Amino acid sequence: IWCIDCLCVLFPATAWSALQSGGSVLDAVEKGCGRCEVEQCDGSVGYGGSPDESGETTLDAMIMNGDTMEVGAVADLRRIKNAIGVARAVMEHTEHTLLVGESDPSKSCGPYKPRATLKQYKRAQHADTRSHDTIGMIVLDQDGHIAAGTSTNGLTHKVPGRVGDSPIIGAGAYADSTAGGAAATGDGDVMMRFLPSYLAVELMRAGADPSAACKTAISRIKRHYSEFFGAVICANTTGHYGAACNKVPGFSQFHFMVSDSKSDIPLLKSVDCF
Repeated sequence: IWCIDCLCVLFPATAWSALQSGGSVLDAVEKGCGRCEVEQCDGSVGYGGSPDESGETTLDAMIMNGDTMEVGAVADLRRIKNAIGVARAVMEHTEHTLLVGESDPSKSCGPYKPRATLKQYKRAQHADTRSHDTIGMIVLDQDGHIAAGTSTNGLTHKVPGRVGDSPIIGAGAYADSTAGGAAATGDGDVMMRFLPSYLAVELMRAGADPSAACKTAISRIKRHYSEFFGAVICANTTGHYGAACNKVPGFSQFHFMVSDSKSDIPLLKSVDCF
């Protein structure tokens, strides 16, 4: 089990417990992310944090079955705390992939800027590592089944109706039991344009080492947005894993957690950004 942005040992431990007790990889992802939602994960996941411009918290989540390629995702979810559970219900009880809420920017103009200003911002922005965050999880069991999931309450002070990368398949996370899984965190408005999780999995399918796959996925974004804040974790079907992050002021090292049969408790890992 690999967990992104979940430095509390409770969340990967909860997922590991579900797996050890006979649950599926989907059960592990749902329970691990769900525990983070309940505990509100430093205010960046679950109810009550990262309000939009209207002061309301909305949730995004996604879960993916790497065996069947089925996905359930929700975005702009209001008045429901268990976003990852709703995402799984979408996957298992509907024919749809992504359902969104009812918010819209009709009462707020948002932080819009002229294109010239946006181009300057694109070159000069600095990372705000606390303005957007996600729990992302990849689970691989002993039979080779892989699942991945995400949950977040999104960007602080976002325009009502804004959806980030977390519930977008291939952006926030991706899983394919024939290749591996990946999950991402960071500036979702930028990162979703490159589908870094999908790219990382496809690179591993082609034989790339997980660390190299993650680095290539970050490099693809970095060529266009040199100052973006973001990181990706990857795991292949043999259990090897890696991570990569873009180095910007205030963000030079990325931490993630790993749970496996070699340790009784989740282990904190880190990688230097480049």
